This record gives sequence, C-alpha cells and structure tokens, in this order.
Amino acid sequence: RPSAPEVETFEEAEERAKILAEAATLKKLAVDYMHPEVGVRKVDGEMFGRNYFNRYSAPETEEDEFADERAEILAEAVALKKSSVAYMHPEVGVCSEDATLFGRNYFERASAPDVESMEEAKERAKILAEAAALKQLASDYMHPEV
Repeated sequence: RPSAPEVETFEEAEERAKILAEAATLKKLAVDYMHPEVGVRKVDGEMFGRNYFNRYSAPETEEDEFADERAEILAEAVALKKSSVAYMHPEVGVCSEDATLFGRNYFERASAPDVESMEEAKERAKILAEAAALKQLASDYMHPEV
C-alpha cells in the first residue's frame, strides 16, 4: 500500500550502521580531545610495546658532515653570545690570567713618545738654537742697558 513506511534494503541498513559507528567513533575522539583529564581507560598489551627505531621521539641520525657543521655553528653561536654579553655588560670585567696579558710594550704603546730619526733630531736642535738666538736678540733689544 502507498501509505506504508518504506523498508530499508540490507545494503542501506549496513551503510546506515557504518555511518552511525563512524559518528560514535568521532564523538569519542572529540570527547577525548576536549577532556584530556579523563585519561585512557583501555589497557591493551600492544599499548606498552615500544619501537625505538621508528618512533617519532627518536633522535634522527645525521651524517658526519652535518654533525660537524652543526657543532661549528653551535660553537660560533656560543662565541657570539659570549662577546655580546661582554659588550652589553662592561661592568663584569675580564676574567683571564694569561701571562702575556701582563707584559708591556714600551716602544709601540699609544702613550710612548714618538721616536725621531737622526735628521729630525738635527733639524729640531737647529730650530731650538735659532729660537734661543732670537730670544737673546729680543732680550737685548728690549733691555739695551743690560
């Protein structure tokens, strides 16, 4: 009769059951995601096995070239950090006790007097002699009575 409810076929019933099972699984996953404090209730022997080679938290093995380059980069980063800290904090001071740090170079330091060549020394002596003669001449001119 036309007013009777439609009857599902076997395939439609299986499809409906599959969709409802997937919806229930998705609901469980959503609840687990939104409430991590609930924890895991199922205990299975396979859950406690570990794969030490293909697990996500396993450290990746790298080639020697990359390891050496990584070590160099890290050493440079440490040196840069050390120099930047020394630059930004001069109040810390220098903590090095090398014997060569305490030696002095008396000949090439910034406060050392300039060393004159022989020609410059003779020229300087000549100029000083002329200045002394001019001073004597000026003194004789200003004081003729002496």
